[in-house]
Amino acid sequence: MTDVLRRGRASLAFGFFTQGVAFALLVTRIPAVQERYGVSDALLPVFLAAVPVLAGCGSVATERLVRRTPPSRLLRWSQPVVLLALLGVGAGDQVAELAVALGVFGLSVGVLDASMNMLGVSLQRAYGRSIMLSFHAAYSLGGILGASLAWAGAHWELALWVSYLPVVLVLLPATLVGSRWYVDGESGLEGEPSGAGGGVAFRVLLPLCLVMTFAYIGDSTVSNWSAKYVKDVLGGSEQLATVPYNVYMVTTLVGRALGDLGVRRLGAVAVVRLGALVAAGGFAVVAAAPGAWAGMLGFTLVGLGLCVLVPQTFAAAGRHAFEGNGPGSSDAAIARLNIFNYVGFLVGSPLVGALGDAWSYRGAMLVPMALVLVTTVYARSFGPGGDRYGGGHERSRTADVGRGSNGL
Repeated sequence: MTDVLRRGRASLAFGFFTQGVAFALLVTRIPAVQERYGVSDALLPVFLAAVPVLAGCGSVATERLVRRTPPSRLLRWSQPVVLLALLGVGAGDQVAELAVALGVFGLSVGVLDASMNMLGVSLQRAYGRSIMLSFHAAYSLGGILGASLAWAGAHWELALWVSYLPVVLVLLPATLVGSRWYVDGESGLEGEPSGAGGGVAFRVLLPLCLVMTFAYIGDSTVSNWSAKYVKDVLGGSEQLATVPYNVYMVTTLVGRALGDLGVRRLGAVAVVRLGALVAAGGFAVVAAAPGAWAGMLGFTLVGLGLCVLVPQTFAAAGRHAFEGNGPGSSDAAIARLNIFNYVGFLVGSPLVGALGDAWSYRGAMLVPMALVLVTTVYARSFGPGGDRYGGGHERSRTADVGRGSNGL
């Protein structure tokens, strides 16, 4: 059984890594996508907003699908669809083709994100200790690689499909092979679906939904505005303006790679509270920065703080639901919580942009700072109940979680 868990953990980590590569390849080449299809500046925000909206729809659908289908099966087939949709974005030449490709990408990403985190939470429960941050660290590593590949494609002026095709040819068969070892945990015993489980009261999930939203407002602020802020507000060069997001991604990777150890030793509540304080301090440094290098220090702190919030939010939602109603409710809670990932992504960038234009971009950075600080109020919602993943309350042995998923 230990080998089953190890293979399940490795294969799921590779799934997170693959998703990080695919998403980074899309979002970092938006200017090239716009140029290829001749999308106007007025129409581009519509296309960009459609992806998270449809992803939210995909996450809602996943909540229903897991009543009859194990999350491993949903992940096994949604990941190849995401990769093929990415290739479709790069291979078309008509706006209608772009709309279809982005639509498929958005819907399948919603299913993928939800099912991926369902499996991560169930594996953490089986291990009896915090491992959720390691999966999101794999995602960050994939994002760094994807962004680097996108930079290379832009540097060598490669067509989009030329940049995307080798990645899809390598990752698609690898994920299909790796999916043989996904483990569904208690919800996938003997290959059966999780079942509907009991209902999850929204009042239980509400604090975690708010934390998820605030975390992604902070994340989208960095990803969408850090370059402009360093260049236009702090007077940095165009080359220097590209550095903050890369530094942010690297610190996110480092923080997540070490975060599970912190959760095991200090407990989830302390780690979440500390992460929120560090991220809020980072935004304060950004808002007050006298120059570009001080601003980059601020974005570095934001990355170190924010990186722990999302994985721990998924873990807490799954744990609370499982303790109340079993594995079916855990999956449902994660699917519902995942929607607020996209809510934060949709709200964050326009909110900061509107405040920056109407007021000042320095002042706008205080908004994600304040929202992240609110997370400290909800930190108690991350406290363990029956399953203690931190604070010296780990289980003495792993639980029996059923079989891995076999076959393609």
